[in-house]
Amino acid sequence: MDYLLGNDEVYLTLHNSYGLPEKMPAALFFREEGDLTPLEHHALKLCKGTVLDIGAGVGAISLILQETRDVTAIDISADACEIARLRGVKKVIQGNIMDCKEGRYDTLLMLMNGIGLVGEVRGLAGFLKHLKSLLSDDGQVVLDSSDLSYLYQELKSDNTLGEIRYQYEYKKKKDPWFNWLYVDQATLGDHAKAAGFNIRIAHEDNMDQYLAVLTPF
Repeated sequence: MDYLLGNDEVYLTLHNSYGLPEKMPAALFFREEGDLTPLEHHALKLCKGTVLDIGAGVGAISLILQETRDVTAIDISADACEIARLRGVKKVIQGNIMDCKEGRYDTLLMLMNGIGLVGEVRGLAGFLKHLKSLLSDDGQVVLDSSDLSYLYQELKSDNTLGEIRYQYEYKKKKDPWFNWLYVDQATLGDHAKAAGFNIRIAHEDNMDQYLAVLTPF
């Protein structure tokens, strides 16, 4: 909200379970179309029909998509949803995606590693099965994630690959720690198959990030 009200120098401190805290500019959550990565541009081109933007935050992606698509933003944060509405997002749901039981969407979109909200690998198959229940007959899930093998090799960590813990801090106020998941292509493929999805890798970059499209079989 401070950023929305004109303070361009807002930074969050992001504590993590693998190294030193990092500074995250609030501007990251207010990006416009010209600020998106090639991977994100590709993801938007893949969106079809009615779209559910999962983990929409303050609506950066939804604002772009609603120019050409019927898009609904959903986020667990009531404050983020309020800001999204103030910014002009037309359809906003405040709540947990796991509590979402209604609607049949043609595209379920999860960008900025939105799949991370699963938290742990063991919850991945069940989460994907729930997403499947929200899809139309010819629907799709479009998501991105990263392979963190390089990080774990550097840290010599024994933790389950891709399972990270984070904590946000702003003006000396700290949120509770939360789990976040980065999933490599092979692991996602195995769990997608178990949940009844085919998987196609639609885009990769040189930063170990990839874009995947899941379609039910």
